[in-house]
Amino acid sequence: MVLVGSHGEKDDSNEGTVVDFRGNPVDKSKTGGWLAAGLILGSELSERICVMGISMNLVTYLVGDLHISAAKSATIVTNFMGALNLLGLLGGFLADAKLGRYLTVALSASITALGVILLTLATTIPSMRPPYCDDYRRKHHECIEANGRQLALLYAALYTTALGGGGIKSNVSGFGSDQFDMADPKEEKAMIFFFNRFYFGISLGSLFAVIVLVYIQDNVGRGWGYGISAVTMVIAVVVLICGTPWYRFKKPQGSPLTVVWRVLLLALKKKNQPYPSHPSLLNDYDNRKVPYTPRFKFLDKAAILDDNCAANAEKNKPWLVSTVTHVEEVKMVIKLLPIWSTCILFWTNYSQMTTFTVEQATIMHRKIGSFVIPAGSFSAFLIISILLFTSLNEKLFVPLARKITHNPQGITSLQRIGIGLVFSVAAMVGAAIIEKERREIAVEKEVKISAFWLLVQFFLVGAGEAFAYVGQLEFFIREAPDRMKSMSTGLFLSTISMGFFVSSLLVSIVDHVTNRNWLRNNLNKGKLNNFYWLLAVLGFLNFLVFLIFASRHQYKMQLPIEPESGEKELKGLNGETIQDMEKKASLQAVGEVEP
Repeated sequence: MVLVGSHGEKDDSNEGTVVDFRGNPVDKSKTGGWLAAGLILGSELSERICVMGISMNLVTYLVGDLHISAAKSATIVTNFMGALNLLGLLGGFLADAKLGRYLTVALSASITALGVILLTLATTIPSMRPPYCDDYRRKHHECIEANGRQLALLYAALYTTALGGGGIKSNVSGFGSDQFDMADPKEEKAMIFFFNRFYFGISLGSLFAVIVLVYIQDNVGRGWGYGISAVTMVIAVVVLICGTPWYRFKKPQGSPLTVVWRVLLLALKKKNQPYPSHPSLLNDYDNRKVPYTPRFKFLDKAAILDDNCAANAEKNKPWLVSTVTHVEEVKMVIKLLPIWSTCILFWTNYSQMTTFTVEQATIMHRKIGSFVIPAGSFSAFLIISILLFTSLNEKLFVPLARKITHNPQGITSLQRIGIGLVFSVAAMVGAAIIEKERREIAVEKEVKISAFWLLVQFFLVGAGEAFAYVGQLEFFIREAPDRMKSMSTGLFLSTISMGFFVSSLLVSIVDHVTNRNWLRNNLNKGKLNNFYWLLAVLGFLNFLVFLIFASRHQYKMQLPIEPESGEKELKGLNGETIQDMEKKASLQAVGEVEP
């Protein structure tokens, strides 16, 4: 059955093959389109409901019910979110290499449903929680913390959910876009709307989670809140499977990770071989699909044809010698890494919105009349800010930038990322100032200030995400090789993952160095504002490094066009043709001009 993907090396001639669930050529009148895409979208909508319902309010359960310290609770949440996004790489690898996107999404959604069911049990079974701790014992730090046995089921539930969520996140948007034919102008236009509706849909799912589910968790019961999430995920799995006859499937072509490892291993294996006198002597130079570049020249050795390969006509065996195209594609991936590294701290700052900011809200004034707003529900303002600035980008900022810069993009992907980094630094500065004032008023006057002051950091981080998320996604997709789009999406998700892991690391280091004076269970006795200042300083330094990397980044060549002469011409952003740039590169490679 075609739904179970590939075995062995794939032929480029099969790349992009689209079939129905029986393996036959698709009938566009009966498959794909909005019906299929909508059914697929349900999986990501449900995944977002589950994950946001967990991450935005889990810290209050860990501190309040399991009596775990604030610092350790924050680490548990950030490790969970980090693992979820990191596992997106695994999901993308499995989909590209073997399973295909449909089976990967279906299996991942089922695993997510299992994880949330386990979480429902972990928070419902009384023996999975330590004894209740009243206010007197809590003030005197006499609460009994949850033991390893009680935490075992919780950890199993969280990381099962992370495994499934990562597989969904890395594949569902790609599988949804597969339902539209890029060669059909009408369907291509519809696909653009698909991405808009995809983002809008998952944002609505996030709002439902942080408003409705968080309220149910705090006021009705954790079991009810997580149980609703589990039922939602189960329904999504059933809907996804029932829609099978209407989907279009692209056969997996083998993971692009294989290309990366192969080039790196061959370059290492041939490290002692001399460079050829001219790049044109490298394997398959004349049939290259991307221009040759002199950067990272050590990788060129992977494409060197030694005497044995040339004599035995083994130049088409990829594990013996690579091609110039594959080598250049790996160079493109390496060029992404400096920007990748400077995106991590944005998500470190973002992660504070799911941990310490929620903890702040629990000890602030949250009443509107007689109604008490759940602490986790304040995250709704983060999502509202994201939606607001996403709309402003499309309707105001980008059109205005187009008029000023005369650039069709308006704002480049790197400029978007830079603006997002600035917003995240400003958010941490605002968070530090507000926390200092909150603590002083709480200690000196014994008054709780309004939790709505937290809207400053929610608003600024949300504005930053509207720029940074779109900028990073656009950058990693546009700048990656065409055959490595799925891997580049996973690379983007890994920045989010690393941001959460770095947050966990910083919390552990700060907790140790300050002897737990900054991050305490009772925030009124700690100095959380100093931690926010630390993040602001690190974020500012990171922004300076980003400016250096961004100024040195060379954008990928534009796609080839057919000039009047009938020969292919490839132009970069500076207007030079592929022939001009490769001539310079070749001269540099053989030492005829100074680099």
